[in-house]
Amino acid sequence: MEYIRAAQHETEGCFLCDEPAAGEDERYFILARGDAAYVVLNIYPYNPGHLLVAPYRHTADLEDLRDDETLEMGRLLGRAVAALKEGMQPHGFNLGMNLSHMAGAGIPDHVHWHVVPRWGGDTNFMPILGETRVLPELLEDTYARLRPLFDAPAGSPSG
Repeated sequence: MEYIRAAQHETEGCFLCDEPAAGEDERYFILARGDAAYVVLNIYPYNPGHLLVAPYRHTADLEDLRDDETLEMGRLLGRAVAALKEGMQPHGFNLGMNLSHMAGAGIPDHVHWHVVPRWGGDTNFMPILGETRVLPELLEDTYARLRPLFDAPAGSPSG
């Protein structure tokens, strides 16, 4: 969390608003876009393939999401899980949302879901003792592996 908070203070604005507005999906690791929400790789991942699902609209409160935003975020969560299953073969997932700094949110002003793929034995001593995460894959490689899986129509074997 210290790493996330430090990085957050280095820039002004909200990256969950600014990056999709830039239209540079590959640069910012945006995997899929809908009308009201999108999917992006987390650049400070807990595990390889850690994704965020966020609305384009800036709001901190889950209860303020419009019905179209809530529905599309739910659909994108499903697509994200399906793409990760196909592209990375995890053994399970953590899906979660941290609302406010007190709940552990690194970006408390823009509501978003975390999709974290999990594998047996993926947690070791490094995050605890070494304050270091061991990630066996570069973000660019994860993006290249997952991006095509979001192009398949929903409900198809690849999406």
